[in-house]
Amino acid sequence: MPTLRSRLLPNEDVSSWLQLDLDSQLNFSAGVLVLTTQRLLSWEPGGAAAGWREWPLEPELCLKHSDFAGVAQLSLHNEMQRLGTWRCTATQNPRLVRFVADFGQKLQRLKTGSPATATVKSPTQHCDLCNAELSPNSDECPQCAREQHTPPSTWVLLRLWRFARPYRGQLALGFGLTLAATAATLVPPYLAMPLMDDVLIPFQSGQRIDPMQVAWLLGGLLMAALAAWGLGWARTYVLSLVSERIGADLRTTTFEHLLALSLEYFGGKRTGDLMARIGSETDRICVFLSLHALDFATDVLMLLMTAAILFSINPWLALVTLLPLPFIAWMIHLVRDRLRTGFEKIDRVWSDVTNVLADTIPGIRVVKAFAQEKREAQRFRAANQHNLEVNDKLNKIWSLFTPTVTLLTELGLLVVWAFGVWQVSRGDITVGVLTAFLAYIGRFYGRLDSMSRIVSVTQKAAAGAKRIFDILDHVSSVPEPASPVHKPQVEGSIELRNVSFSHGSRAIIRGMNLQIRPGEMIGLVGHSGAGKSTLVNLICRFHDVSSGSIRVDGTDVRQFAVADYRRHIGLVLQEPFLFFGTVAENIAYGKPGATRAEIVAAARAAHAHEFILRLPQGYDSLVGERGQGLSGGERQRISIARALLIDPRILILDEATSSVDTETEKEIQKALDNLVTGRTTIAIAHRLSTLRKADRLVVMDRGEVVEVGPHDELMAREGAYWRLYTAQLRNVDTEDGPLLAASIPNPNAHSATAGTP
Repeated sequence: MPTLRSRLLPNEDVSSWLQLDLDSQLNFSAGVLVLTTQRLLSWEPGGAAAGWREWPLEPELCLKHSDFAGVAQLSLHNEMQRLGTWRCTATQNPRLVRFVADFGQKLQRLKTGSPATATVKSPTQHCDLCNAELSPNSDECPQCAREQHTPPSTWVLLRLWRFARPYRGQLALGFGLTLAATAATLVPPYLAMPLMDDVLIPFQSGQRIDPMQVAWLLGGLLMAALAAWGLGWARTYVLSLVSERIGADLRTTTFEHLLALSLEYFGGKRTGDLMARIGSETDRICVFLSLHALDFATDVLMLLMTAAILFSINPWLALVTLLPLPFIAWMIHLVRDRLRTGFEKIDRVWSDVTNVLADTIPGIRVVKAFAQEKREAQRFRAANQHNLEVNDKLNKIWSLFTPTVTLLTELGLLVVWAFGVWQVSRGDITVGVLTAFLAYIGRFYGRLDSMSRIVSVTQKAAAGAKRIFDILDHVSSVPEPASPVHKPQVEGSIELRNVSFSHGSRAIIRGMNLQIRPGEMIGLVGHSGAGKSTLVNLICRFHDVSSGSIRVDGTDVRQFAVADYRRHIGLVLQEPFLFFGTVAENIAYGKPGATRAEIVAAARAAHAHEFILRLPQGYDSLVGERGQGLSGGERQRISIARALLIDPRILILDEATSSVDTETEKEIQKALDNLVTGRTTIAIAHRLSTLRKADRLVVMDRGEVVEVGPHDELMAREGAYWRLYTAQLRNVDTEDGPLLAASIPNPNAHSATAGTP
């Protein structure tokens, strides 16, 4: 590409530029749009508009942005005509929106005569994954970036109190048992002082041992050991029960919240990652609460009680004992942040390993069909190797930290020995006191070493808790109404009033108006990407409209409770999903309390009863993972029976017969005839022959309704539907271009018009 600098005028500077990756024929090609302080310039590599073109900035210019089906388009207009058109893929949309905003600012300054420093607020952009607002100068979503990269804080563990509150009585009991068990373990060193000073040392000097005194002292040691054992068992049992229940509540709450989130959330997440969060992360938190948090509480109590006893025996020796504490605290603070970020990264890397498994195992048939076992093994090996490298990097820090703490405690013990021997030589303390001190110090430093080790597990638990609360803190984009409208029955009338829907900055549905009468069957037709499935998702309220409203029986669907509203809708998908279980359980999925007679009646109406009886255990036969034990047509008829059983007033058929053979299609069509009777039905189909019984056909193109009417009427118009139908008869692929392309000549228009789809 020729250099831009040679094209610039004196005192002309570049304000912004946009990389183009498509040419006018939608082929991948490199081009560029440049906005300067005086002009708009473009460079394209080939075609009629090849080379440099330029337009001086004038107030009457207008730069329009539109996008559809993954292609974004910019068009430059003046008051008379279109001056230029450029296209790029939707990945360029954030930069494209900013470019248009910059262009608008330049024109605004020309119109108002404002100084060059004046700014105009650019259009609001939203993340394609979570719909969070993006800053004007950033392509990165702050919500998603925070979820992925913000290091977890240890304070996040305090949020677990929400789940611990119902068990505060058991927790108080566990704390009391911990306090008593810790006190019991501190008794033996205290009894060692009289055993040394009053029994053993006098005996070495020739004095006689008092058996009763020895018996009392040894009995005290035995009772202390038994009490510590019994109290330790009781506190471990009680707190383990509580922690398991906290973990179970955490898993249940997280899963229930996950189910309440909209489909938009799942579009930006991977199955393996979500499974890891609910499974391994909650398990890690449960282990932390049941074992490590209990040990930490015991360690703290042991340190405090031991320090109190040491100061009561000899304050100066106690001060010497506590010398290593500041150094150990400084080391813990030094490595804590590295451990915290490191463990959070380990969790994310481990999710990548789980994601490979979650992708490969359900898709094992495709893997084997294309002989890609080595490729998937390599993917797993690479993810596993990355996990190993991240762990090795963190272990370098942790492997240095633990021995250093041990060294400091050993040095502290050496200092205590030296200071204690000096005090014994001066007669300030007895040998028994020094012995008791050393016994207490051994426990003190042992607990100190244990507390330093708990830094690792605490940061792991904090990382896991942060990933769990990332789910719990996410708000559904399909909210429940504050005061929901309850309708036990609906008639089934549907009205779309100026409905628009955008995904991020990409408009998918544009100002759609449509009214569907109760019991009417509507066929949605149009090329791929026209917005048919998106419209169905809006009616099902999998997403909420960006503007306008969808009304059922005159009530905005956003005023219904989500679950109550969807109970009136039956959905039959192109690829039916069956759960692992029996045939009867899958048919009764929408109505778990259905009787066997109701299940059989639904299966008969769906023309599934005959093949079900041929299965080894009939209705009690297992369908396998995702229904792999059945053919595609059999799975489809079971899904139709599932929809029939709940008796919905509104029925959605999304390409229900597109992936089966002709004979199976006939069977499914018979089942569908039973299903649609008396119900408001919206059917999507590329194979137009499946819509022969539709009352009206709605033809969609680029997110808009372009034609509505019965088949014969639309054929007589020779418009968009006629072109689609004629092309399909001639086996022409119409999905590569819009319906509103140039008309396809039809030499036999009369016979085609008179026919029935």
